[in-house]
Amino acid sequence: MKKQASSNLIVGVDEKIGVGRAFLLGLQHVLAMDLYIVPIIIAGILAMDTGNTAFLIQMSFLAAGIATLIQTGKGIKLPVMQGPSYIPIGALTAIGSKLGLGAMIGSLIPGAIIIALFGYPLKWFAKLVQRFIPAIVGGTVIAVVGISLMPVAMTGIFTVQGNVQHGIIVSAVSAVLLIVCMMLAVKLKKAGAIIRLTSVIIAIAGGTIVASFFGMVSFQPVADAKWFSLPTFMPFGKPVFDISAILTMLVIYLILLIETTGTWFVVSTVTDKELTPEHLNRGAVGEGLGCAVGALFGGTPMTGYSTNAGIIAVTGVASRMAIMAGGVILVVLGLMPKLMNVIACIPGAVINGVFAVVCVVIAMNGFKVIQNVNMNERNMFVIGLPILLTIGAAVMPKELLYSLPSFLNYIFSSGMAVGAISAVLLNIVLPKEKEKTAL
Repeated sequence: MKKQASSNLIVGVDEKIGVGRAFLLGLQHVLAMDLYIVPIIIAGILAMDTGNTAFLIQMSFLAAGIATLIQTGKGIKLPVMQGPSYIPIGALTAIGSKLGLGAMIGSLIPGAIIIALFGYPLKWFAKLVQRFIPAIVGGTVIAVVGISLMPVAMTGIFTVQGNVQHGIIVSAVSAVLLIVCMMLAVKLKKAGAIIRLTSVIIAIAGGTIVASFFGMVSFQPVADAKWFSLPTFMPFGKPVFDISAILTMLVIYLILLIETTGTWFVVSTVTDKELTPEHLNRGAVGEGLGCAVGALFGGTPMTGYSTNAGIIAVTGVASRMAIMAGGVILVVLGLMPKLMNVIACIPGAVINGVFAVVCVVIAMNGFKVIQNVNMNERNMFVIGLPILLTIGAAVMPKELLYSLPSFLNYIFSSGMAVGAISAVLLNIVLPKEKEKTAL
């Protein structure tokens, strides 16, 4: 997948920049990420208290920072920020609620090791990608991730604790603020870049202020939290290796790899950097090690964030130094529970309002990847049917879902799992149309 040179980049992938500039740009990447949403959703479904929720967020930041340093520094060696993936939410919460947190963590470790081995020494990953995950599949999976999470966000908005009307107002304010910031970023040129980079923070701050007027905010846990805290290795106790849970996560990891490969396609496009077999294999190692780090520190699997590719396009700076500086910032934040408690105290109505817009952004990033695909009948089905099946899984009656065997229940609990698997299978099964040649 060779790229033509582009004049949009100011600094290339391997060019060096000053330390101060690197940390400024790295901070902008961190501010634009939504790292806290995944652990908050998981903690909410598993009914964790505020303290454990804050701890899960803290460990997710720490693991994301370490995973970013591994991936960008020694793994794929492209500017890829790592963070908690949305894909395992359904399966992880199902395993955690049925088998306990030990089994949830234990289900993550074997798959992470296998992913790394597929990169090196086996060197199978690049061959699998080239064979089964072209851009049409990777882009479709990213779109499916966004679409499948939209019902999660909307359900969270309509089922907020306390006064539902107040919750809807807060969610609407948060969403509108984010949209306004993104639109202003387009109109204001130079100032727009700063607004765009901090748009999520602005939306969350504005939504939290509105929520405080309704009595929905309490920062007491912040006052009780320590400023600094060292991470805990295996904080939820000894991992429990349940076969059915491990097999489920192996399938989820497959889907995770499809999604992250789609993200790599986006990064490759905006940086004009060819995605070679060496990049892919090294990326698999980085992905596997990052997921293992997330599991061992009590977090969630880590994957590449496609939204950060958009920031690269905005700033024109593709230097890996900026991304690695962002990784260092994430590690520092992961060692400061007081800051993590500030995030944990943000009302769910605010998070879900922002999350709803983020789902749209994720889906649109997927459509960007496939915008140049030839839309013949075959490709329309490869893209469209997974979206249909994703929505079908989201609206599946609970009675039917609960009647399925545990393994299938885990899979169908995640609409994105259904959509991603169907995208890969349809691309393999449906015969390709012969391209028409000009006379």
